[in-house]
Amino acid sequence: MIQILKHFGWTWAGLLISDDDYGVHAARSFHSDLGPAGGGCLAYTEILPWGDDPAELRRIVDVMRKSTARVVIVFAHESHMINLMKEVVRQNVTGLQWMASEAWSAAAVLQTPHLMLYLGGTLGISIRRGEIPGLRDFLLQIRPDLRHNNTDGNNMVNQFWEHTFHCRFAPPPAGWVEAGERLCTGQEVIQNVENEFFDVSDLRPEYNVYKAVYALAYALDEMLQCEPGRGPFSNNTCAHLQRLEPWQLMYYLEKVNFTTTFGDQVSFDDNGDVLPIYDIMNWVWLPDGTTKVQRVGEVKRSAFKGEELTLDEEKIFWNFESKQPPRSVCSESCPPGTRMARKKGEPVCCFDCVPCSEGKISNSTDSMECTSCPEDFWSSPQRDQCVPKRTEFLSYHEPLGICLTTTSLLGTFICVVVLGIFIHHRSTPIVRANNSELSFLLLVSLKLCFLCSLLFIGRPRPWTCQLRHAAFGISFVLCVSCILVKTMVVLAVFRASKPGGESSLKWFGAVQQRGTVLVLTSVQAAICTVWLVSASPMPHKNTQYHNDKIVYECAVGSIIGFAVLLGYIGLLAVLSCLLAFLARNLPDSFNEAKLITFSMLIFCAVWVAFVPAYISSPGKYADAVEVFAILASSFGLLVALFGPKCYIILLRPERNTKKAIMGRGIDT
Repeated sequence: MIQILKHFGWTWAGLLISDDDYGVHAARSFHSDLGPAGGGCLAYTEILPWGDDPAELRRIVDVMRKSTARVVIVFAHESHMINLMKEVVRQNVTGLQWMASEAWSAAAVLQTPHLMLYLGGTLGISIRRGEIPGLRDFLLQIRPDLRHNNTDGNNMVNQFWEHTFHCRFAPPPAGWVEAGERLCTGQEVIQNVENEFFDVSDLRPEYNVYKAVYALAYALDEMLQCEPGRGPFSNNTCAHLQRLEPWQLMYYLEKVNFTTTFGDQVSFDDNGDVLPIYDIMNWVWLPDGTTKVQRVGEVKRSAFKGEELTLDEEKIFWNFESKQPPRSVCSESCPPGTRMARKKGEPVCCFDCVPCSEGKISNSTDSMECTSCPEDFWSSPQRDQCVPKRTEFLSYHEPLGICLTTTSLLGTFICVVVLGIFIHHRSTPIVRANNSELSFLLLVSLKLCFLCSLLFIGRPRPWTCQLRHAAFGISFVLCVSCILVKTMVVLAVFRASKPGGESSLKWFGAVQQRGTVLVLTSVQAAICTVWLVSASPMPHKNTQYHNDKIVYECAVGSIIGFAVLLGYIGLLAVLSCLLAFLARNLPDSFNEAKLITFSMLIFCAVWVAFVPAYISSPGKYADAVEVFAILASSFGLLVALFGPKCYIILLRPERNTKKAIMGRGIDT
């Protein structure tokens, strides 16, 4: 029965049993075998009363009617079912799938038209039907023993003969002949008789008796084959038929293994139980109102394959409008993406389906737990599979990346244009004033600053992570060094213009200027080298910002190295700003300090704002903040330092003369 329940997915069933060993043993087996390991539960277990107890039957049927279980298993006797069905009919409880034990699976008294409305489609377990070769011929050869009359009361054949032919053997009862009845002669033709005694087409208990007798015969035959001195018992003795002990016969019975002519194997397991085989019967309600019980399958257990269920589902009659097997579950199966959560105080078959949390999946039906996805994977929206996490980095293909890239290339292009303008007008006073060589070097360094920002865009690679901060640090130090030297030159020239200050210029010749820029830049190069060698920045997959995506970023490797790099740039920038501030009121003929002061104020403001913005920006936005700071400070320096000069060169060429420059200084 449990095999049938599993086959149709009926995990929620009711059990009715008789109040005797037959029913109690069945209930105990169901509770143990249909538990969590069996994958099913009993919605209720009720004991059917002996006799007609209307109140108790009314209560039991009321439980059946209110229960959500659509399958009812009845392990009871035919008499119990007769009383139960009276109440079922009275309450009109339909829509149930009945399962019958062998005690009533073929009960003709229940197969009436008015009960088949309720019991139609019943699936029952029945003792295996078999064939006994020669049994019908043997029965037809039976003849009564004329030497014993029916008064003996112990001759079954004579009694059967009298019942079948409606006669009596001599001497008949008083008044028998006078009443016109006939005497039995023993020569009546039994071959013409058709009744249930000669029907050998449905032998079930008889077939079991047949197999039992043959098992005993095989055991005795094996015992008689024993050779003295080579027996299985103590001192290699054999059993003797005249002094046979039950345990000796049991030894041979345990080893019995034969196949009947009907094809059934007969043997015993380790517990001494015969390997069972049962027919599965189905109650069919035919269109003409008649009923029949048909065989639709079998359940058998073999020593090697275990229990096997065979069903011909196309032959099964279902007493439902859909003509399909009913659903009988306490809770519907949990689909993939959910897990089962037991309902407190209810059987294991009753549960809620709880969706898996983010990052966890279940890819099978009725999962008990959700499994976590690997580190680089995340749960799909349906929570039924792990999918690769989305990756995030500052890409060239997204709007932010495109905007920053365009701005960087635009700044580079402007630097190239300005550099071209300065080279073309290199002989003019505005270009030659305050060391044109430093101006050219400053433009080149600004161009490098714009270009280094491109290293922060795109998927981080080992070489880009190592190069981006080094290129950024060296480019900006080169730029700020040029500005610092230009500021120092302004101060030196002004001092040299005063009496007694001529000697200060010798410390700021072209060679000294180049050397100062080289030394200051070399210090930054050394800082970058130590940083890259000791704790080189490398690509890092960050999964802390977002659970469902991987942020590709460059781990700086050493926070100290990054801080020293920025600190050195800041030191030079502050020094340049202070010197330019001190030189802001010098005569205009020499004065570039105002432009430097303004440019360095922009530079410092940008990078002071950068630090908190960088720290608080997650993922790719940290790179975007750094790129923005690079571009903003570069544009600030470019516009503040070279904007006024390009304005004069291109739009006010009349002021690009030595006289005009000197005159401006006089006017001031």
